[in-house]
Amino acid sequence: MAAERVFYNTDCVRGALEHLSDASVDLIVTDPPYGIEGDRLHRHYNRDEGFVVEGYVEVDRRAYNAFSRDWIVQAERVLRPGGQIYIVSGYTNLYDVLDALRATGLHEINHIIWKYNFGVYTSAKFVSSHYHILYYAKPGGRRTFNLQSRFALDEAAADGGSLNYRDREDVWIINREYKPGRAKNKNELPKTLLQKIVTYSSNEGDLVCDFFMGGGSTAAVALGMNRRFVGFEISQKTFRSRVPALHEVVAGSLLQQQPDPHVVPNRGKAWSADESARLRDRYGDLHATGATKAAIVAALSAEFARGAWAIRKRLKSLAHA
Repeated sequence: MAAERVFYNTDCVRGALEHLSDASVDLIVTDPPYGIEGDRLHRHYNRDEGFVVEGYVEVDRRAYNAFSRDWIVQAERVLRPGGQIYIVSGYTNLYDVLDALRATGLHEINHIIWKYNFGVYTSAKFVSSHYHILYYAKPGGRRTFNLQSRFALDEAAADGGSLNYRDREDVWIINREYKPGRAKNKNELPKTLLQKIVTYSSNEGDLVCDFFMGGGSTAAVALGMNRRFVGFEISQKTFRSRVPALHEVVAGSLLQQQPDPHVVPNRGKAWSADESARLRDRYGDLHATGATKAAIVAALSAEFARGAWAIRKRLKSLAHA
């Protein structure tokens, strides 16, 4: 079944007021104009700007605070309680974006740094090679965070570290995507980055929204992961050039690229006395077979439907009881 997809060629504030009801959106992922005007920070290293789609609408830097407040108020309104928003921002007007967020009732979850390859070349200062991702949520409801959607808690890297822990650190090293000889928007977010956000912070069938669609990368990823999508783009040229391809995205086509989610049914549940006694007995039985501690914990995790960390912690507490 095709995922619902709706695209509006209009200003996002007007569009949200006309087309989105209160508390109707699960997740907003957006990359607003940076308000840098004549600055060259939007230019990618070694990119032929001739392939960049015309029609990008910039915001007057002097009006950036009011602009940010106007659209972020609408974002807060349309998010459901527990709904989340990720805003990608450069540093030039970061203060204004933060000011607008702090004027709402939205709560900060993380301030993520996205480190990318090949920043803007400089000779008299340090190279700028990162963006900010502001991750906020609307209070009052259950927030979606799929803890083990990409890596299990006990899934180890080659050097023995936790893949899950590393994936959830708040500095993301993700390269930009280069499309030599192909049309592209001025600032397109990498699909790898978008898939990470959508995987952790939404579920299939959820409604994902982008207030500034641009090249439609967020839409393509959301639809490819079988989420519903609604988005706004003010530029007529950009809208006309990119939306036809979004209607062709096959719903769920990216899911086969995703790892199987690591569902732990009893994660966070309290241990009963009977369950604790059974865990102690089963550990003794498996230990008697000569199995390694890692193999025993893996077997008990499957049997008790709990994470390896929870099994180890409970066994340790039982040993000291």
